[in-house]
Amino acid sequence: MNITTEQLLKAVADYQGKFQGAYNIRENGECAARQSTPHIHIESKQDKPGLDIHIDADAQQETVYIPACVTHGNVDDLVYNDFYVAAGADVTIIAGCGVHTDGEGEARHNGIHRFFLDKGARVLYKEKHVGTGKGIGLKRIDPVTEITLGEGASLEMETIQLGGVDTTDRRTEATLGPRARLTIHESLMTDGVETAQTDFVVSMDGEDSAVDLISRSVAKGESRQEYRSRIKGNCRCTGHSECDAILVDRGTVNAAPELYAGDIDAELIHEAAIGKIAGEQIVKLRTLGLTEEQAEEKIIEGFLRGK
Repeated sequence: MNITTEQLLKAVADYQGKFQGAYNIRENGECAARQSTPHIHIESKQDKPGLDIHIDADAQQETVYIPACVTHGNVDDLVYNDFYVAAGADVTIIAGCGVHTDGEGEARHNGIHRFFLDKGARVLYKEKHVGTGKGIGLKRIDPVTEITLGEGASLEMETIQLGGVDTTDRRTEATLGPRARLTIHESLMTDGVETAQTDFVVSMDGEDSAVDLISRSVAKGESRQEYRSRIKGNCRCTGHSECDAILVDRGTVNAAPELYAGDIDAELIHEAAIGKIAGEQIVKLRTLGLTEEQAEEKIIEGFLRGK
């Protein structure tokens, strides 16, 4: 691995020179390092670029790392990763992505991840995206996530992208079985002329399934964001969507949450709020000795953390 890869790994996956447990490190479209464990098996796909990750029932509170890095321009990396999680397994999956360019060519990563969780499986999925480098080539990350949750399965997603990525198109689709639960926390910040699009589509097909979508974003500079979500309640279920955004400078946000109730016992709600930082918040922090810029940074940091 080169130095840029190590720096990106540290930013997206807390890399400290090595990973403990199962891992696969992807560098410019190739496997840079891999390790399986007795309960987590990582194999290359035979028909296209990507991985099959099999997590068996004995995997309890284990972690698997699958970060991907693009370290220069003129790389268009496309990867298909499928996760098969056996009944009763309990794991954390860390799948950060970093793109870097110092030249003119575009650096792009497009990760297509599919999750298949069997009965009662539990997964915490963390995905952090960063863009670095001073090149004029675009830095793009376009993740696609497809989720199938079996009876009583639970998936919690934490997705973070806080600047540096010029353009991103983030798409997530999920199908929930009986008593399955999906929780998604998205934290997103754009600046300059960056653009970001988020699309969530969740179909609750099993009785007593539940989804909670929470998106917090900040649009700075002249950046543009689009947020769309569609929750479909096809049975007795509960669904909640919350989209909160802060505008700074000339940033813009368009939020379009949508609900579909296909059953009399579907309980669905959505909330959306877009606005600027309240002046009294700035004043309060300035009385504590912070400059206006420092106060703004503190407010944004707390907002993106949900505090």
